[in-house]
Amino acid sequence: MRPLLLLTPLAWLLLAQGKGDARPEDLLRSETPAAHQDAQGDNLLVLTVATKETEGFRRFKRSAQFFNYKVQSLGLGEDWDGKEAAAGGGLKVRLLRKALDKLAGKEDLVVLFTDSYDVVFAAGPRELLKKFRQARARVVFSAEQLIHPDRRLEAKYPAVPDGKRFLGSGGFIGYAPSLSKLVAEWDGQDSDSDQLYYTKIFLDPEKRAAINITLDHRCRIFQNLDGALDEVVLKFEKGHVRARNLAYDTLPVLIHGNGPTKLQLNYLANYVPRFWTFETGCVVCDEGLRSLKGIGDEALPTVLVGVFIEQPTPFLSLFFQRLLRLHYPRKQMRLFIHNNEQHHKSQVESFLAEHGGDFRSVKLAGPEVRLSSAEARNMGADLCRQDRGCTYYLSLDADVALTEPKALRLLIEQNKNVIAPLMSRPGRLWSNFWGALSADGYYARSEDYVDIVQGRRVGVWNVPYISSVYLIKGSALRGELQQAALFQHGRLDPDMAFCANIREQDVFLFLTNRHAFGHLLSLDSYQTTHLHNDLWEVFSNPEDWKEKYIHENYTRALEGKLVEMPCPDVYWFPIFTDTACDELVEEMEHYGQWSLGDNKDNRIQGGYENVPTIDIHMNQIGFEREWHKFLVEYIAPMTEKLYPGYYTRAQFDLAFVVRYKPDEQPSLMPHHDASTFTINIALNRVGVDYEGGGCRFLRYNCSVRAPRKGWTLMHPGRLTHYHEGLPTTKGTRYIAVSFVDP
Repeated sequence: MRPLLLLTPLAWLLLAQGKGDARPEDLLRSETPAAHQDAQGDNLLVLTVATKETEGFRRFKRSAQFFNYKVQSLGLGEDWDGKEAAAGGGLKVRLLRKALDKLAGKEDLVVLFTDSYDVVFAAGPRELLKKFRQARARVVFSAEQLIHPDRRLEAKYPAVPDGKRFLGSGGFIGYAPSLSKLVAEWDGQDSDSDQLYYTKIFLDPEKRAAINITLDHRCRIFQNLDGALDEVVLKFEKGHVRARNLAYDTLPVLIHGNGPTKLQLNYLANYVPRFWTFETGCVVCDEGLRSLKGIGDEALPTVLVGVFIEQPTPFLSLFFQRLLRLHYPRKQMRLFIHNNEQHHKSQVESFLAEHGGDFRSVKLAGPEVRLSSAEARNMGADLCRQDRGCTYYLSLDADVALTEPKALRLLIEQNKNVIAPLMSRPGRLWSNFWGALSADGYYARSEDYVDIVQGRRVGVWNVPYISSVYLIKGSALRGELQQAALFQHGRLDPDMAFCANIREQDVFLFLTNRHAFGHLLSLDSYQTTHLHNDLWEVFSNPEDWKEKYIHENYTRALEGKLVEMPCPDVYWFPIFTDTACDELVEEMEHYGQWSLGDNKDNRIQGGYENVPTIDIHMNQIGFEREWHKFLVEYIAPMTEKLYPGYYTRAQFDLAFVVRYKPDEQPSLMPHHDASTFTINIALNRVGVDYEGGGCRFLRYNCSVRAPRKGWTLMHPGRLTHYHEGLPTTKGTRYIAVSFVDP
């Protein structure tokens, strides 16, 4: 049995009192879908009003279908009159009265009338009818903690010794003839308040008695969330899930996110009714999918990809490579890029010059256009909105590492109006979604946030906030989300404005963590003062640093599959990519302050070098910490594998790049290294960039004459491996050397 969630000390006290109907056997019985229950639901009809097919309405119907309720929807296509919470309710009374005219003669028919956009069923007809009959009334209204819409009526309400006192009109149940009497006197306008109408009837003692009306004071049938958020928790038990009222120890049948509690209902409805449990995982994630299997490239939906580079961002080259690696035909992709950074101008233009022609169309808004982030994002959405051929709009920030090539297809297949893939910073809880909002509309941690980020709960989640990367249906942009300034909302940031506008249009924001889509980069410490700034990102963004700079076969070498031993106790294995080699050489040449290659050297302790080279030390370019991190992460594991019993902390006094040229310093005299072991990484290509070169170990009369670019020699220092650098006869040779554990 799993524990209750989010229990405060007061909640535990209330639970321990053992009041109400929330027994485990009730939980299990009520969770059985009505298709497998007895026929007690045959005399039950659910009526609801829905003027349009919103996602909330579809969720309501899905929960009703789960329990096999018979539902009749009223008012589809009619105009809802009024924007305020109390306005427009008169339409519901009028439509209910019309529907009941046809049912008034059915004495035994029980009718449940309920809102739908913000309601879900948590149990089936059998439990509902049982609890209704136990109320011993002809009509049962939901009850609330807060009085609405007229607080002046509070004194007229009957006193209640236990439970909620005030009537809620969002849900009530009764026999059809009694409900007909309830609405018989209605003569108001569609814009009038239904709750006020029902309240006045309830507060009239004669009318209340004549119809036999009561309230569901202890939330056995109806749970209104407004004013009761602290009372309601999720209860998981043996593959079932319910919303439980801790104040009264009851298991309500209907959950209503009335007033400002829509987001809390969205959270509960991720689980209730049994849409996700610990035992089953996500039960509904495969419902309504859009399959792309068997569809030819030319018939796939057209996608506009909006790329947003709003600040200096590391690994932009990797970002574009990942975009190109998406398993989606580029001729079905249009590209819009907003680059707000002069620093990245050449990278963006180089990418478009090389690959822009692969896409159906390309539009670039560079830093010279001076668009704000909100203006640029509105422009991207408008480009899709104005093009009837735009089926989907993928918004993609440059700090998103979209490493799953099938990501776009997977998002399309989920078939949601708005959906984001989960992205988080590796090893951290920072992600691109919020599970809840605080009272002022900012981040609040939901109970399930950590489990979703860390993958202990997997599914498709209705959340209040997403950012960084998301897919929107073009039909939604041209429909429910057709307002022009989607990314502007008061003083909110563009991402918060976007989410607020989406929520206000009753469109759900979904997040999926069903696949490992990628991760978010950290931009906190990114500097643009170097020639190749990504080299310095080994601490902030280690996964991307590894992808860009560590040889693709390094892991195989670590497994012992690619390690060679050209000379005794000399090991040779891949370590750097070509990019790592090139950028390190270019950084050194950009710095340009090569040593003179003589014995006097003020850079080292004592100021004297026995075997000098023409070189630049890592600490001269501010790369010492990063180089040590590289040694610890990638060289130390190899050392411990290849030299069993020796464990290194990868300390060094000297780490440098050496330059060999025929007319400068072509070779190096025989010498011992001041190290326990040495690594020597070839940074360019023999036969292409230079000729000659290599390393000869004199004791063994063994030479490595064709060093491979990106591969390192690792050999013992000090006594055993006396060696020399063989002459470079043409071109320029570069190597990176570290004397480890001196």
